[in-house]
Amino acid sequence: MPLRIVVFYGSVRSAREGIKAARFVTNQCRTRGHEVNLIDPVEYPLPLIDKMYKEYRPGEAPDVLQRMQKLVVAADAYIVVSGEYNHTVPPGLSNMLDHFLEEYFWKPSAIVCYSAGSYGGVRAAMTLRATLAEMGMSSIPSLMPIPKVQAAFKEDGTPTDDSWFKRAEKFLNELEWYAYAMKKARERTCQRCECDTMLVKPAPGK
Repeated sequence: MPLRIVVFYGSVRSAREGIKAARFVTNQCRTRGHEVNLIDPVEYPLPLIDKMYKEYRPGEAPDVLQRMQKLVVAADAYIVVSGEYNHTVPPGLSNMLDHFLEEYFWKPSAIVCYSAGSYGGVRAAMTLRATLAEMGMSSIPSLMPIPKVQAAFKEDGTPTDDSWFKRAEKFLNELEWYAYAMKKARERTCQRCECDTMLVKPAPGK
């Protein structure tokens, strides 16, 4: 059964290289038959957060936020693609994630981290783990670190080394396990207790 997956990418720099990694993981998810949406801040330009989505009256949130909310709430899992700025995540990524909260509850996330150097952004990934857990979308145990991202992929996300396909397969197998298990748990909870306010109900038709 296909999953609905949102890939978050957080850099808006003009010379950004991490978008190649985001395209690679998006392509791999689609190859596995999933419905995938890449949320790129260049295509979803958000101001610095003033109000979360839930703080707007119905229908009054900016259009870009309403478009994002539809994708976020319908998702079964999230992949967060993060660079490393001063040992932490890019400000654009943090700002993007902070616009939502309950929409993420009881769904898994997975971290793809990258850097121009040899460490692959793992220091940023450690801070990101705490953020994702606090938001209710705890990350799976495995990471997918990408060192020297500028040389790892072509512009369309095609890897320059075929070993990335095997790494992605193992990584996505793990995410799928958690996503399917948690989807079943959400559906059981909805059926058992319609008044359960701690759970974001699946989107209609799921």
